Amino acid sequence: MQETRPKGQLPRLGPSLQNIARTLEAHFLGKQEVIRLMLISAIAGEHMVVVGPPGTAKSAMIRMFARLIDAKYFEYLLTRFTEPNELFGPVDISAFRTGTYRRKTETMLPESEIVFLDEVFKSNSAILNSLLTLLNERIFMNGQQRIDVPLISVFGASNEVPNDETLMAIFDRFLLRVRSDNLDSYHFHDLLARGIRNEVMKITGAERSMRPVLPARELHALHASFDSCMVFPEEFLATYKGLVFQIRSEGISLSDRRVIKITKLLAASAFLDGRAACDAGDFFVLKHIWNNLDQSEILAEIVGPVLEAYFREHPEARRHAAAEVGLDALINEVNLIRDLIASGEPLSDIQLFSQLKSLNEIRAALQAIGTEQATQVGGMVDQLLEHVFQSSKFS
Repeated sequence: MQETRPKGQLPRLGPSLQNIARTLEAHFLGKQEVIRLMLISAIAGEHMVVVGPPGTAKSAMIRMFARLIDAKYFEYLLTRFTEPNELFGPVDISAFRTGTYRRKTETMLPESEIVFLDEVFKSNSAILNSLLTLLNERIFMNGQQRIDVPLISVFGASNEVPNDETLMAIFDRFLLRVRSDNLDSYHFHDLLARGIRNEVMKITGAERSMRPVLPARELHALHASFDSCMVFPEEFLATYKGLVFQIRSEGISLSDRRVIKITKLLAASAFLDGRAACDAGDFFVLKHIWNNLDQSEILAEIVGPVLEAYFREHPEARRHAAAEVGLDALINEVNLIRDLIASGEPLSDIQLFSQLKSLNEIRAALQAIGTEQATQVGGMVDQLLEHVFQSSKFS
């Protein structure tokens, strides 16, 4: 029997959402922020695209996320040769013989709740218009019949940002644009451990047997009552206004429509943490509204000071670091590099430059941690860097 809920009462999804986050974080190292953004997208009922080079876990993360939600799921790898029937269903031949044009949409995209479109920007004009309407209005015209699509979110993945003007409209439908890059070198040992475990799960079939923890009907119920989340303190809105104007002043296009839609993401971030109101920490989503990859750095520079000021006052709220790593792991990496340099064994230029790169990445990670012990370890890193630069390789 389906649970009934008073009108306007939000479903209690906190434990299920946190369970999904923990499961994904256990499998995908350094992807905390991407995972949080996927959850925010589903909570807000918006769409998200993950952009990054091959092999950065884009597809694997989205697939596992979909497994953890008990929803009608559709996935497809797009190419420029993809035909409409591959996404929307084949033409109903028996109906066509009687003069009616319609598609058989069972198990296809128009009847799905969670959708993953891999290489989404390979869309061709034959499917683009239907896809645009479906993403924006959640409507699919099946011949003369209008179908309301039960879509929660569409997740796209791509190796690159589109630069073709004909694809700008489909790119615009993804409110969140998230980068997934290769991890810094100090993650290497943990990356291997988790990667091997994930491969074992595939071999044994454990990944396929993963059980969903969140029914789609609960997300639909949340969307129906989400208006009660859309209440923002005046001080928060004033800060948001300032950030929007600063973003626009940097030449980053941000339409009024997107400005309004982003408030849903901010409210979803608060809901994910079980908070009744947004706080300045939720502005991290503004780092992920870029139109090209160069803008991501500009957005980080604009939003960063607001986030850091808030987290200095509320350190317990630092909940979505992009690639958290334990201090012990960083210390271990520093010791390995120190031992290698001090071993007396001659190092090639490639090896030396590799260690320099690693030390600089570790230094940045230590600065992000910001504790007294991290500062002390940072001093060790500076000494190692100075030693390398004073070596004969750089004299």
